[in-house]
Amino acid sequence: MPSILVVDDEKSIRVTISAFLKRDGYEVMTAENAQAALELLDTHEFDTVLTDIVMPRRSGVSLLKDIHGKQSNVQVIMMTGEPTVETAVDAVRHEARDYLAKPISRDDLLKAVRQAVGYKKLLDEKQRLERENAAHQQNLERLVEERTRKMRQAMLNTAYAAAAMLDLRDPYTAGHQRRVGALASDIGREMGLSADMVEGLNVIGCIHDVGKIMVPTDILNKPGQISPLEYELIKEHARKGYEVLKDYEMPWPVAEIVYQHHERLDGSGYPHGLKGDDIWIETCIISVADVLEAMMTHRPYRPSLGMNAALDEITSNRGVLYHPDVVDVAVGLFRESEYQLIG
Repeated sequence: MPSILVVDDEKSIRVTISAFLKRDGYEVMTAENAQAALELLDTHEFDTVLTDIVMPRRSGVSLLKDIHGKQSNVQVIMMTGEPTVETAVDAVRHEARDYLAKPISRDDLLKAVRQAVGYKKLLDEKQRLERENAAHQQNLERLVEERTRKMRQAMLNTAYAAAAMLDLRDPYTAGHQRRVGALASDIGREMGLSADMVEGLNVIGCIHDVGKIMVPTDILNKPGQISPLEYELIKEHARKGYEVLKDYEMPWPVAEIVYQHHERLDGSGYPHGLKGDDIWIETCIISVADVLEAMMTHRPYRPSLGMNAALDEITSNRGVLYHPDVVDVAVGLFRESEYQLIG
């Protein structure tokens, strides 16, 4: 049974949230301040901590900084009655899992907790696989090939699980990563890349936005225009994705390509402003597939722009933002081969 810690200086809120969670099958403990929470974290294992931000003597953000030092995988959901973009950004930058504005509805609470518990399970499984891998380093040579195959599949399954969790958090773009993976692999195949790299492009495309797991749901699903500060927060997903994936032992440079997938040939991209040959060709393929899929499908803030607008975007920026060879192949797929996005 997943264990939840609720931290709030208001007793009525602790009681109400505890009741919601217990009825949903969770084991719940409460604390009235940060110090009491830290004492419980010393003696009990928790899957998720829900903590108020504004509390006497010590804030929830200050508490957040110490929580992961005690239990590294525990997921933290911040709660506040005074929501601002600044507090959301501060919480996420200190590794908060989600951010809820009071008054919190039962449905929003349970959705956030279920996703947090699921992600904690994912991290625990990742660590278990890493420990298991370390323990089997001395296996006999005859077991190496089979072990490598199983580890590769386990890592892929874990990565795909992370992508599936993102689909749950962001229903408007559910399937986006899968479609990007399929399109990227088809572009790579048309460009004559090896079968192994074509497979890798599919895998990378399917998880390229995994870092958005760390972006608050209300920003991901915001129907209107986002603010400059919210955009800066969304841009963090490239780095977050790299951090999630960098320790996976895969046969392709997955983490590096995920880190680069918003870089552009002229250096105008992010997070590092890379230019030209400093950007992997595989990244260039993922980037074009990402732009095409995003423009051709519905988003919370606008309807689909259609194939013609998407192809105009990449052709007008051919050799400027996007790799010319990738653009030519992508345009050929849609214009000449009548390519259709799957899903």
